[in-house]
Amino acid sequence: MKDVQDILGEEWIIASAGGSTGEAYYAQNENKRLFLKRNSSPFLAVLSAQGIVPKLVWTKRLENGDVITAQEWLEGKELNPEEMQHPTVANLLSTIHHSTELLDMLTRMGKKPIDPAMMYNTLSREMSKVTQKVMPMIIHQTLAYLDDNIEHLFNVKKMVCHCDLNHNNWLVSDVGQLYLIDWDNAQIGDPALDLGMLLHWYIPESDWDQWLDNYGITNDNNLFIRMHWYMMIELLKAYIDNQKNNKVLEAAKQLDELERLLNRAINYMK
Repeated sequence: MKDVQDILGEEWIIASAGGSTGEAYYAQNENKRLFLKRNSSPFLAVLSAQGIVPKLVWTKRLENGDVITAQEWLEGKELNPEEMQHPTVANLLSTIHHSTELLDMLTRMGKKPIDPAMMYNTLSREMSKVTQKVMPMIIHQTLAYLDDNIEHLFNVKKMVCHCDLNHNNWLVSDVGQLYLIDWDNAQIGDPALDLGMLLHWYIPESDWDQWLDNYGITNDNNLFIRMHWYMMIELLKAYIDNQKNNKVLEAAKQLDELERLLNRAINYMK
């Protein structure tokens, strides 16, 4: 933190903003306040220019090569789970997904589009390691569903996906401006990856059509399959992590959730 203090001066009070990396800080000097982060992605500048994240104030490079970015520190709050149903969430996510500027920047940064076949093959190998000879039937069935329906994942227009649409990453300022933060996991891929997880966790199924209408698309058979395909992939990843960490109860909950997803996907296709 000393190097950050050196940049701002002793008159600034700096405190950790928490997070898993410990590289984010709040800074305050009388009525001036900033949010600081070490080695943010260059993607931040484009996100700021489009009003998707709070305004980027300055960027400074340290002698050791680290880069410190400063953003506006806004009064506001995180969205709660119920507020994820609001049309402004769907509107902002649609704007993000359809931004050619964001897509161009991620491409220039060297990001390659997500390959569903590679994703499936990698997950299958990892699953065989953690389940060994006792792979639960629901995992066999889910992997079969994924394999049978992978053809729906090809020839889909790739867009910028946030890949971590937890309600804690959505901030609304005290003047009503909505932002989506924490872009460290951003990828280029099928927008169904973002849509499926957001709908699954936050939107009652009876409201999916209306939410997607606010986003700007219709919930058809192809989209439904793609969303469930990625939802199942994410649950299987979480299951593998919990198996590796001996979190038995969490892994069991994921199997129950997989069964619910698979049944819904199969019933939809009947």
